[in-house]
Amino acid sequence: MMREFSVVIEKDEDGYFVASVPALRGCHTQAKSLDALMKRIKEAIELCLEVQEPVTNEFIGVQRVAVMV
Repeated sequence: MMREFSVVIEKDEDGYFVASVPALRGCHTQAKSLDALMKRIKEAIELCLEVQEPVTNEFIGVQRVAVMV
């Protein structure tokens, strides 16, 4: 059975791409390239699904918020 998940991708201060899956607690990985990252996050999702069921939250989007500091 094929399942789809939303993946959040960021780039950290060291230049690594970091991916996380909000529907699977603790499901994240990192890599130097996007191609490697996508391969690794698919593997991480498969491993996470072996031990947990995803939450049913629906990913809506990302909003940028400005605050005075």
